[in-house]
Amino acid sequence: MADMLKFVDRAQSYPAKRVAQKRAEDFREIAERYAVVAAEDQAGRCSQCGVPYCSVHCPLHNHIPDWLRLTAEGRLREAYELSNATSTMPEICGRICPQDRLCEGNCVIEFTGHGAVTIGSVEKFITDTAWAEGWVEPLVPGPARGQSVGVIGAGPAGLTAAEYLRAHGYEVHVYDRHDRAGGLLTYGIPGFKLEKPVVMRRIERLKEGGITFHEGFEVGRDASLGELRERHDALLIATGVYKARAIEVGGNDLAGVVPALDYLIASNRKGFGDDVPEYEDGRLNANGKNVVVIGGGDTAMDCVRTAIRQGAASVKCLYRRDRANMPGSQREVANAEEEGVEFVWLSAPASFAGEEGQVATVRANRMRLGAPDASGRRAPEVDPGGAEDMPADLVIKALGFDAEELPHLWGAPELGVTRWGTVLVDSKTLMTSLDGVFAAGDIVRGASLVVWAIRDGRDVAATMHNHLKAKAKAKTAGAEKVAA
Repeated sequence: MADMLKFVDRAQSYPAKRVAQKRAEDFREIAERYAVVAAEDQAGRCSQCGVPYCSVHCPLHNHIPDWLRLTAEGRLREAYELSNATSTMPEICGRICPQDRLCEGNCVIEFTGHGAVTIGSVEKFITDTAWAEGWVEPLVPGPARGQSVGVIGAGPAGLTAAEYLRAHGYEVHVYDRHDRAGGLLTYGIPGFKLEKPVVMRRIERLKEGGITFHEGFEVGRDASLGELRERHDALLIATGVYKARAIEVGGNDLAGVVPALDYLIASNRKGFGDDVPEYEDGRLNANGKNVVVIGGGDTAMDCVRTAIRQGAASVKCLYRRDRANMPGSQREVANAEEEGVEFVWLSAPASFAGEEGQVATVRANRMRLGAPDASGRRAPEVDPGGAEDMPADLVIKALGFDAEELPHLWGAPELGVTRWGTVLVDSKTLMTSLDGVFAAGDIVRGASLVVWAIRDGRDVAATMHNHLKAKAKAKTAGAEKVAA
């Protein structure tokens, strides 16, 4: 048995990051994988808590101390199997979860000043090793049940639910508007955080397991929600939220003022080798430009770091609160600063100005933190007399995402939604106002983390399975009654 509790005499050590100047020249992930000895060494720092706060604060409640112990003991295949038992995408979560706010941020030895166990890096190492060694088993469908399920949206929630439902023996069809599955894993998150082959191999595994993907399929254009309900015994809405939040300032309609997702999708498409006219003609390309990104979340961090890699002349990030109050990962902020991004804290755009319809300047108000708002956070307010102008050839709005108007887009006015546009579901069954139609992920909870989408996909698969079993039982009972 491995000697655990090594945190007393063994320092925390993440996989080495590549030099900032070098990594800013490409879209490869910024850190290499652990060597075997290093992974075992760092896993052995776990204190094996009686009440593991790391697991408690993981949305998936992963068995973290257990697979850390197995890793420390060199039992990597068992560690992978345990990690995979609660997550459909452990190597993806290991890369993109904000561990500093979740498992590692709640690690007991972090509180003692020894530095948290490097949980995310070990998680990534375990499953990458499993892929390399051939331990990742094919998706094997259960005995055919004679029922089909339609999943609208091929992001983490939809893919997770599809995997579990296929394993139960259902015929599963996944519909997605994009030409590649994966949702924001594929088109929203840059390669320096999540290299695309990591996502594509997961999707290929699902396809090989018999899940049918309808890519480039748009509900409301290619079929109405009602038509899909007629095709399948149950439906899952897992579209995510894609509608960019607006910013109401003058000059918002100038050329060069673009939504974050449009910018990131263009960059990721270019990485796939696609023909991207908006990138080639410079509309969604930061090369040689003064770039200003507005926002303080993870999407803003993705944008500023992408702009650096595209060869921007300068990159500034405006955020209306201070560093301590920004919602994005502090690790991502540090990475961005190392790569040359300038953060302008307590700053918000007042207007955009330009010449001949093209943005050239951002006028930014200086802000200060006032009284706490309803959430308890101190609300930003304008600091009079503190406005300044800064050059900007490209302004990227990264203010978050809201739900699209699905009842209108899909021709389904009877689909219940909240005042924010997210889909209303029963808290226990996760069924919408329409019988047999379920919803999960960001389209229910609002813009959130990938790990929560995976959790929601896992949960809704279980409730859909129960619903479909009951439906099949009732059908059989009805047939028997008629026969009698």
